[in-house]
Amino acid sequence: MAHDWRTPETDALVEAVLRLDTREAAETFLRDLCTLGELHDMAQRWAVVRMLDAGMHYAEISRRTGASTATITRIASWLNHGEGGYRAMLDRFKGGDGTTPYPLGFEA
Repeated sequence: MAHDWRTPETDALVEAVLRLDTREAAETFLRDLCTLGELHDMAQRWAVVRMLDAGMHYAEISRRTGASTATITRIASWLNHGEGGYRAMLDRFKGGDGTTPYPLGFEA
């Protein structure tokens, strides 16, 4: 993967995120940092990732999230061939039995 997205500014942002120690701190930081549209878009991407991981079809994901199938295809590409960030975070949510407890009311 190309690493040209890494800049001193992105490094500083990653460092700031790493210092968030509570849910409330993360919520307030993200709300100040992002527009409502950006937060919605990121939340939608994360929902798509979780649904793809659960084996849902693109059309159903699109119906549930409102994401276009083109967006879902791009997210699937990053999930399967990206830097591994999506997979690493999904693995953090996986239970010992290999199932994924999708937080915040998501049900496959």
